[in-house]
Amino acid sequence: MAVRIGVCGAAGRMGKTIIEACQETKGVKVTAAIEQKGSPALGKDAGELAGTGRLGVAIMDDVARAAGAFDVLIDFTAASSVPANVKKCRKAGKNMVIGTTGLTPAQKKIITAAARDVAIVFAPNMSIGVNLCFRLLEMAAQVIGADSDIEIIEAHHREKKDAPSGTSLRMGEVIAQTLGRDLRKCAVYGRQGVTGARDRDTIGFETIRAGDIVGEHTVMFATGGERVEISHKASSRKTFATGAVRAAQWIAGRRKGLYDMQDVLGLE
Repeated sequence: MAVRIGVCGAAGRMGKTIIEACQETKGVKVTAAIEQKGSPALGKDAGELAGTGRLGVAIMDDVARAAGAFDVLIDFTAASSVPANVKKCRKAGKNMVIGTTGLTPAQKKIITAAARDVAIVFAPNMSIGVNLCFRLLEMAAQVIGADSDIEIIEAHHREKKDAPSGTSLRMGEVIAQTLGRDLRKCAVYGRQGVTGARDRDTIGFETIRAGDIVGEHTVMFATGGERVEISHKASSRKTFATGAVRAAQWIAGRRKGLYDMQDVLGLE
């Protein structure tokens, strides 16, 4: 039996790509589509809007009203919208896949609390390649991290609202945890002016926002005689959408708990 998927933010770029990915994946079916109140997309067919052909699924403006039509809700909306969506899914007993970034600690606590009653995959990046990079970064940090200057450079399209990206922050967390550091204390976000010599125990972040860059991340481990770089470059949002659909299939059969893509891919 196909997993019934609800897509939140169905008229956005990621929402449309997720609908397309669902259409190309066996064992799933888009059965609900949600947009914010007042959206010009309300009432339109989700498949036609995504350019994949008519689905017979009209876009609605309320997760609670649509809850009966889906098994798993995939949410790539704005950080401000996620808490309300989570609460509605928790009340309805519906599992979720959340790929939205830029959430505050308070907003993340709402997700953690909801996971006591429903199953949630919450990850800053759904790409299979990026999640493999997380594991590679852990290995690199174990082997050469303590003797390296570590820099994280990320680039995204000009419309991205949060910086640094959730993915780059997660990369920093993986490295810091492996090295026994607190990222809140050792992170340096950009440099300007006379900064003095670099502190080896810091982890640097540089952010680029330009054009239509989908997503690029490079982590540099630099020593006095060599440099190791671990990079991931996405050329299409499809990679994130495909990962999200895979996560939805994985989470569909679980009752409760908070998971990430490392769990989905068996990398933990």
